[in-house]
Amino acid sequence: MGSSSAEDMEDVKPLPMGSLERKARKRKGALETLKSKLRNQLSCSVPKVKRMLTGFFPVVVWLPKYKINEYVWGDLMSGLIVGIILVPQAIAYCLLAGLEPIYGLYTSFFGNIIYFILGTSRHVSVGIFSLMSLMVGQVVDREVYLAGFDLGDESKQSSLDGGWNASEDYSNTALNLTIKAFNMECGKECYAISIATALTFLAGIYQVMMAVFRLGFVSIYLSAPMLDGFATGASCTILTVQAKYLLGLKIPRHQGYGTVVVTWINIFKNIHKTNFCDMITSAICIAVLVAGKELQDRYKNRLKMPLPTELVVVGLATVVSHFADLNGQYSSSISGAIPTGFIPPQVPKFDLMPRIALDAIPLAVISFAFTVSLSEMFAKKNGYTVKPNQEMLAIGFCNIIPSFFHCFTTSAALAKTMVKDSTGCQTQVSSVVSALVVLLVLLFLAPFFYSLQKCVLACIIIVSLRGALRKFRDVPTLWRLSKIDAAVWIVTMFSAALISVEIGLVIGVVVSMICVVVQTQFPKASLLGQIENTNHYEDMDDYSHLVSVPKIKIFRFQAPLYYANKEFFLKSLYKAVGLEPFLEKTRRKKMEKKAKERAAKKTMGDNDNGDVSIGLIAPELDFHTIILDCSSMSFIDTTGITTFKGLLKDYKEISVSIILACCNTNVIDSLRKGSFFGPDDKEIYTLSFHTIQSAVSFATDATAASVNSSSV
Repeated sequence: MGSSSAEDMEDVKPLPMGSLERKARKRKGALETLKSKLRNQLSCSVPKVKRMLTGFFPVVVWLPKYKINEYVWGDLMSGLIVGIILVPQAIAYCLLAGLEPIYGLYTSFFGNIIYFILGTSRHVSVGIFSLMSLMVGQVVDREVYLAGFDLGDESKQSSLDGGWNASEDYSNTALNLTIKAFNMECGKECYAISIATALTFLAGIYQVMMAVFRLGFVSIYLSAPMLDGFATGASCTILTVQAKYLLGLKIPRHQGYGTVVVTWINIFKNIHKTNFCDMITSAICIAVLVAGKELQDRYKNRLKMPLPTELVVVGLATVVSHFADLNGQYSSSISGAIPTGFIPPQVPKFDLMPRIALDAIPLAVISFAFTVSLSEMFAKKNGYTVKPNQEMLAIGFCNIIPSFFHCFTTSAALAKTMVKDSTGCQTQVSSVVSALVVLLVLLFLAPFFYSLQKCVLACIIIVSLRGALRKFRDVPTLWRLSKIDAAVWIVTMFSAALISVEIGLVIGVVVSMICVVVQTQFPKASLLGQIENTNHYEDMDDYSHLVSVPKIKIFRFQAPLYYANKEFFLKSLYKAVGLEPFLEKTRRKKMEKKAKERAAKKTMGDNDNGDVSIGLIAPELDFHTIILDCSSMSFIDTTGITTFKGLLKDYKEISVSIILACCNTNVIDSLRKGSFFGPDDKEIYTLSFHTIQSAVSFATDATAASVNSSSV
């Protein structure tokens, strides 16, 4: 027994000084992990069901804890103010969506009610949003156009009579589509809202699927500069689309790419048809709205509540339009009859969904990205937490359920969320108050907006874009901070404005990802020097008074090492150390060959053959070790492992050692799987060190020991 224990002790190799021993972790197999997850998901118990229900309906958790005396006044004031702002915006944004005003009111009402039940943010205002309205409107107008309806005809149609475009290119398509979808019972207005509800239903389904499969990581590809550029570009499109209403021009919305350019060309071509009544009204409304916004911004610390400028403008403009009969006297375009009450719910048209399935994807992504980012931002500001996955579910159902009630796509809106935050909002109860304000309009006040001019609504939309359009002023600052972020902003903005909103989003995401790849493909690489009288090392290009370690080169590559930047890594290393192994080997072979030839000639020319000297001797290198600082390498792929192996072999042939330092465990594991440290990882403690100082000490001691042994 004593002999066996002695043998066991001999087999255990002591760790080198300063080395760390990795913990042995037992990892479950893929099948075992899958079984475990399925077991946890499919198991059923009373506490689990309770957790699931309370998680899906957060209102049952926080509402019983509602502090009436503390919260009710803030929620009432906040909800009332947001509701007052919401009504004119809900009517106005329907111009962007290409729908009747009543549908904007429906959308605002149902969005607020459902978010109250499912949302976890206390301050987010969910409802109609200009960007979503624009994206919905582009799809609606395209499909209405393809169905053969006349986009220039602004009259409501309840039947197909007179509703067809005269173009023969679309007559057959329109006839077949309309017969299939509506059995000859639906006109332009009905068809437009059917497209919008089908699009909204699909967007909600996508969002719920993203929440179920935990695909919220998609939003990480939407960088802040990209989103800002996208919002600014979309704002330019919104402004352009609404410009015709300011002048009272009746020109159809352009279909396809280049909406901004083509629309402005059409506006200038038809400028002689300007309705001066609409133009004068627009000038007055914009002046009042901008003045109100400026006053509010200047005295926002003194004002207890935002100025209801939009509601005042809408009210006064409606009264003036009604009593002056601007529609009858000057042909000014008005909103028309807005019915009271609710239209019976209807299942979205599933046969329309294949046509718009792709269009719903950017809607779903942008909607949940804005909602989640705003909820997290205001939760952090006010000291509470939200559940991003539940937020995705909430906004998904804010689209699915309202799509049965003639609503279109919703999202969180920054402006109204900021109003809620600044007016004392405490909980989601404020959303119910806002919904009740909209309900009051839906049930009683809607007919009073009959004479409201469309140019007034366009003014509200355009003035609301001030924040996004002001981003142009931030571009110089952004350029100074980061040229890459500024480039992403500029490319995304111009793509969204000059091509299309959807294409702009795709281009923005692609450019953002390319910029990340480029930064890792061409990262900074440099030699390190030692800070005097310390064991710390820093970049010699960035800091002065650093000391070079004798006979040792320390090289840092500030990026992961993978297939795309392998060549850049090698070129940077060769340039930094001033030695390329292949060229050095070739040079030595040539020198050896010349030395032998000269020795042979000297032997033949010297009769006594006494002094044969070789004049060409390979000069001694000024370093014997290269230390690769891997602290900035988050991962390494198979190409990177092969690159390290090649370096180890090539430099060894010219008597230069390669040592790694500061590798994280992921890199170490990858190198071990690639047999970089030899059979059974025998060389792991001589090729890899946890600090640069320990690698320097090892290289210095190993060289000294080699010199001593050779001298002996």
